Amino acid sequence: MFGRRGSRDVVSLDSYRDPNPVPKTEDTRDENQYRSEVVDRAAEALIERVKGKLENDQLLEMPRGELASALEHDLQSLELPQLPLSAAEIRDIITGSLNVLLIDAKQAERDENDGDDKVEDRLEAAKAAVQPLLMDRIDVTKASEVGRGRLAVEVSDIVGEILAEEAIHLNLIEQRDLVTGLLNDMLGLGPLEPLLADETINDILVNGAKQVFIERRGKLELTDITFRDNPHVMQIASRIVSAIGRRIDESTPLVDARLVDGSRVNIIIPPLAIDGPTISIRKFSKKKITLDVMERQGNLSPAMATVLRIASRSRLNILISGGTGSGKTTLLNALSRLIDIGERVVTIEDAAELQLQQPHVVRLETRPPNLEGDGEITQRDLVKNALRMRPDRIILGEIRAGEALDMLQAMNTGHDGSMGTVHANRPREALTRLENMVAMAGVKLPNEAVRSQIAGAIHMIVQISRMRDGVRRITGITEVIGMEGEVITTQDLFNFEFTGEDAEGNMVGIYKSTGLRPHFTSRAQYFGLDRALLEAMG
Repeated sequence: MFGRRGSRDVVSLDSYRDPNPVPKTEDTRDENQYRSEVVDRAAEALIERVKGKLENDQLLEMPRGELASALEHDLQSLELPQLPLSAAEIRDIITGSLNVLLIDAKQAERDENDGDDKVEDRLEAAKAAVQPLLMDRIDVTKASEVGRGRLAVEVSDIVGEILAEEAIHLNLIEQRDLVTGLLNDMLGLGPLEPLLADETINDILVNGAKQVFIERRGKLELTDITFRDNPHVMQIASRIVSAIGRRIDESTPLVDARLVDGSRVNIIIPPLAIDGPTISIRKFSKKKITLDVMERQGNLSPAMATVLRIASRSRLNILISGGTGSGKTTLLNALSRLIDIGERVVTIEDAAELQLQQPHVVRLETRPPNLEGDGEITQRDLVKNALRMRPDRIILGEIRAGEALDMLQAMNTGHDGSMGTVHANRPREALTRLENMVAMAGVKLPNEAVRSQIAGAIHMIVQISRMRDGVRRITGITEVIGMEGEVITTQDLFNFEFTGEDAEGNMVGIYKSTGLRPHFTSRAQYFGLDRALLEAMG
């Protein structure tokens, strides 16, 4: 399908492998992870191959169905590892590659025509005129059951007829963009679909109909994406929550939800949100983040990564502390990869977003009350129930209220290796917050008893922070030693020391070991890891 332009007939995926491959062990790599890596590399190779053959205008002019067929044909000529791909994996490769190619081509076209808003205005006007007529001619319920490719063909034909009847003149590229926008409104999340497909975006923040921000590489940017009006935003919000059996209206004006791919969503609408419906999406990362990856990215030092690996394998109870958007869940995912595949792990979250790779994982999620105020299941209820499920470890997505007491009791009664996150800016503040949250359980306990529970349950606090250059760094690793009188005693193992900025405005610093002997050395010795621990502290 694609004309040759000096590229090879067969592309070897070896050239797309990580130049610094991370050594894999049975603890950190299973078949699912390997297959995921093969799919990612195949998509990268396919994108590179097509970009070497077609110009942006050629990509934009081809009908989407024809382009998808061509990609599938080209995929067959790639030199893949000796691993048969399933139909679902092939579909993921084709869809992901197609989205990336079109996004890049459109962005390049926008860059060439910067400041020209006439096309966007014409498309928006055409969409407003065509959409109600299209809805009259199709059965939306049946349309949602048809594959997107087949539906695109049928919708394209109907849209062509409507454009002719209404004397609306669009070129082929504009017609395809119009059909894509209509399909996104019918099946997806409307104007947000291109942002969801862009893997460089971490957060999507909708502030009413006319203001959509994104976070890319730790920095907020205002996009040119808009909705028609506030009812259009409400339509997308309702589609998100209805997919998981929840509702958003004046009686339930705020909802936590998740998308099909696992992305976390918070929605709040008027009268609570004064300027219109507000949607906040924390995107689900397809890239599997490990401690090795974080080490290469400079999020922590090699010595810190080694100590965290040993801490996880020594079954320490670890509390991850940090501010909003600092990377707590990402770090929790990375640490959870070190859990032995033979252990039974129970995860508890408000909106499920953890990505554990072990074969024996039970995922629990809270439930809000119904319209009558009944039926609510809280994190505390789930923690209590988890204790009856014979877990080896319990992982609590975020400790925020009375469940802190039940989690501490679980950590103190044989569920070593449990983990959780908490919002706090410093390790000492994390301990204070835990103490306050235990009081929220409604159980009257002396302060000394609560602190004794905390000191006995928590072994290590890992502090993570998103710094002003947008980079997330582990700024400290702190051990909980025990009690002295009524005070919980701790000792720092590592700290990040800021030293300045480079020419590009990035923060520069060093990850410094305190040189202290870790309190859990004897525990690491039980697992045969004491020598490696002391060498890492160096």
